Amino acid sequence: MIRPATLALFLVLALVATACGNSPDQGSNDSGENGDDIAGAIAIDGSSTVAPLTDAIAEEYAAEQPGVQVNIGVSGTGGGFERFCGTGDIQIANASRPIKDAEAEQCATNGVEFVEVRVGTDALTMVTSAETDWVDCLTTEEVVKIWGPDGAKTWSDVRADFPDQALEIFAPGADSGTYDFMNETVLAKDAEPRQDYNGSEDDNIIAQGVIGTKGSWGFFGFAYYQESSEQLRGISYDAGDGCVAPSADTARDGSYQLARPLFIYVRTDALAQAHIADFVTFYLDTVNDVIEEVGYISASDQELADARAKVDAATA
Repeated sequence: MIRPATLALFLVLALVATACGNSPDQGSNDSGENGDDIAGAIAIDGSSTVAPLTDAIAEEYAAEQPGVQVNIGVSGTGGGFERFCGTGDIQIANASRPIKDAEAEQCATNGVEFVEVRVGTDALTMVTSAETDWVDCLTTEEVVKIWGPDGAKTWSDVRADFPDQALEIFAPGADSGTYDFMNETVLAKDAEPRQDYNGSEDDNIIAQGVIGTKGSWGFFGFAYYQESSEQLRGISYDAGDGCVAPSADTARDGSYQLARPLFIYVRTDALAQAHIADFVTFYLDTVNDVIEEVGYISASDQELADARAKVDAATA
């Protein structure tokens, strides 16, 4: 398994490299009539959930095209779209949710056309520390008590038979697609989540906070839960039809109601550069070979076929 925890140092270095790197129109040195010998830089930023998957594919790609430098940053899905649509200094955005209307409008205002590419599925996972042995499953109402604007202070506020243990929350920050997905899935429309929690766009930091705190609660991508499953307790989710544990099978069959799509977004103008088009093609050809090792759920053949068709149309 590609380990999200061990990816942390790489991502920090990649952020530095990206910040000092080339804009979408710079740094390309494509060569080779058939793409056999290509070079250039690719700047990617966005979701910490999708980052381990993109990194795993970039490692595979480096073995075939060592002349292409892939720099991956982690500023959260919203942060990635800000760079993708706003400053325009990345060519690919990792995203754990679809692009928002306001973000798409910013892209349009700045003349950024893009291709949305579905690359897999995640089972967003609620977790607590291994010592928090009284909770195995939470209903939607109970999750709202924890995460909603009137957030519970103790576990007994969530359910009467839970202990009077302080409830400490570690969760994604507001730039995270995981944050947006939880809000939109569980909370009432336009409801804001509580703000008195430990927030981070780095899922590794969230995991360590949950692991080290009895009575903690948090949530992040399934891969990060699998990475630390011996130190964490996964919490099943009851959306109204009984408790369902997060897993590849329950995400595929739709019974786990916190499953969500994973994407990369690619600038159409960037696909005119041979090394970027080649990387995206390699991504689609390789993703289902590595995605389960990373800890996520593979896209269907039809979803990948649709993504290839979009990329082919953009490069025609």
